[in-house]
Amino acid sequence: MTQYQFFATTPKAMEGILANEIQALGGQNVQQKMAGVAFQGDLAMAYTACLWLRTASRVLLLLGSFEVKSQQDLYDGVQRIDWSEHLNADDSLAVSFNSKNNPAINNTHFGALKVKDAIVDQLRAKFGNRPNVDIERPSIRINVYLHNDIAQLSLDLSGESSHKRGYREVSIAAPIKENLAAAILLRAGWPKIAEQGGSLLDPMCGSGTLLVEGALIAGNIAPGLQRDYFGFLGWKQHNAVLWQSVWDAAQQRRELDLSKLPVIVGFDQDRRTVAAALQHVENAGLSGKIHIEKRDIAAASAAESWPKGLIVCNPPYGERLGDEEQTVLLYRQFGEVLKQRFIGWQAAMIIGNPELGFKLGIRSQKPITLFNGALECKLLRFTVEESAFFEPKTHSQQERIEHISRRAQTGQVDSQAEMFANRLRKNLRKLAKWAKQQHIHCYRLYDADLPEYAVAVDVYQGEQTWVNVQEYESPKTVDPIKANQRLAGAMAAIPQVLEIPPEQVFLKIRRKQKSTDQYEKLGDSRHFHVVEESGCKFWVNFEDYLDTGLFLDHRPMRLLIQQQAKGKRFLNLFAYTGSATVHAVIGGAASSVTVDMSNTYLDWAQRNFVLNGIRGDHKLVRANCLQWLAEQADAKHKSQFDLIFLDPPTFSNSKKMEEIFDIQKDHVQLIRNAATLLSPGGILYFSTNFRRFKMDKETLADLVIEDISAAMIPEDFARDAKIHYCWKISR
Repeated sequence: MTQYQFFATTPKAMEGILANEIQALGGQNVQQKMAGVAFQGDLAMAYTACLWLRTASRVLLLLGSFEVKSQQDLYDGVQRIDWSEHLNADDSLAVSFNSKNNPAINNTHFGALKVKDAIVDQLRAKFGNRPNVDIERPSIRINVYLHNDIAQLSLDLSGESSHKRGYREVSIAAPIKENLAAAILLRAGWPKIAEQGGSLLDPMCGSGTLLVEGALIAGNIAPGLQRDYFGFLGWKQHNAVLWQSVWDAAQQRRELDLSKLPVIVGFDQDRRTVAAALQHVENAGLSGKIHIEKRDIAAASAAESWPKGLIVCNPPYGERLGDEEQTVLLYRQFGEVLKQRFIGWQAAMIIGNPELGFKLGIRSQKPITLFNGALECKLLRFTVEESAFFEPKTHSQQERIEHISRRAQTGQVDSQAEMFANRLRKNLRKLAKWAKQQHIHCYRLYDADLPEYAVAVDVYQGEQTWVNVQEYESPKTVDPIKANQRLAGAMAAIPQVLEIPPEQVFLKIRRKQKSTDQYEKLGDSRHFHVVEESGCKFWVNFEDYLDTGLFLDHRPMRLLIQQQAKGKRFLNLFAYTGSATVHAVIGGAASSVTVDMSNTYLDWAQRNFVLNGIRGDHKLVRANCLQWLAEQADAKHKSQFDLIFLDPPTFSNSKKMEEIFDIQKDHVQLIRNAATLLSPGGILYFSTNFRRFKMDKETLADLVIEDISAAMIPEDFARDAKIHYCWKISR
């Protein structure tokens, strides 16, 4: 039979797993490349790869390669293929185009149009008719990868990404794609564990992806069996008889091995997520083979009848400087559950921040790098046995704050503190002048400029001047005694440089945790002060909460909203103390809806409204923003807004929310729901503080997304360009 050249794409760091799969299926001359694997085989091999590869994204058949130094070179190279051998003139087509390091064509949309034109022009000249474009399910999909001066022209046999197995409900956002889930299980040794009869348990199963993929692996079930569309089905050289034989063989193997599945169980604390997971199990034809129930992580345990096996999960990644309680508590809790109830089991978990792995208190093997979309993650693997246990360190933040304050007051400071004081004076000369010119009353004066003094110093000016100091957690290599001396030195220097009483300087200890830090209460002084920003007034508090009530880094975004709000309907989601709404109303918004889950912060927002004389059609809504948005998006008669600000927390497992929220995993559905509420021509501004956040533009390709992060970083935060990211989104 004819031998073809193929290239199977896969996310970075999964090439080795995919190469092993292709070799096991009989692929020839298998070669790992960046983000893919090249191999050879006949048409049966192509069909087998499309049906059986678990970690591939697409299977491409190479049609040719040619040099491209101009737009005409691309057009001519595509026309050298006889397209009548691949599709009829009245068929449909779509083109995927990617370019890297080619100055002649660096616009992917233009490149795709040029390729389409070359094909259409050839067929129209030959037959007097032309194919139509169908981006959803075309007869054939053409893939062009232009790297430097060489273009590779391929037929996409998959048609759509191979991670789409056919069992997932389209309306439910997936925290991980199916091919990544398969890679996690393969790397964790699940095939061998399953073969030996071991159980599979996911105690935070979400919508069930790891469980379904685990069942497909254990049951030797082809992952593509549920799909009703492949890119080769409309191809003129498609061999329907051969394809049917490959499919029939896979179906027979499924029926033979399905009865041999081991125990596969999932828990999740959210009843709606459990319902979604059960639906996916049913869609995959695995009803009765996978058990899923509503159960909190603290209650996770194995029945005595379950053989020891593999615990696998994809817990929240959330990342933000903030209080210790949220994310760390979840990981500590998970570690304790493993130690107490799962001795002798294997465990694997994929995490976005490797530091969180230490919170489990169980030593792991060398982490494996994988990518969830563009986000680099680590796969941790470990055996749950006492010899691997250790106790994670804990610290009392309040005790340390009191200790630092005593040292600062008694003069027990670092002898090098004058270096910090000099930098503070230098910054003050520059920023105080800038702030006065820009009529800015609250700004960041210092942000870890010197590695030895890793603190943020924020100045708030009202009826008097206050300073809010936040210490960033020191690396493990720094002597804690030395760190305390330096912090005490900084606390002594700040009031001297700014010429204010020490009691007007407030200290917060920040840990590198990933949580909704602004919602954690620290005290109950109830001492509020008024500050001003761009004609708006706000109540701030320096003692009772980790954050003051006004995020200074979002000053440009608030001003942008104020400038664009005139006559518009404004929606503020995850509104905190409602500062963005105040700016919108002062800017002339016709109406506003401000949504937050916390009574405390809605009361704070109401006080800000009163302070600014805000009345009329401006509503405060206490609700879980995720649920509120989902309900509004599904409503028959949707509310319409001209301007929306969406600034969600990075992570939350608040008791007020039924589900765990993680911005990296959940942002697609969140943005999509918010975008459905946009009026024609409306604008959604989305912001996140997650420093490793990656926008999934591929999944959100139906929206117009513009990265405006650089323009939204104020001058006083210029040292830290990753303080937040912002996007302008429209439909």
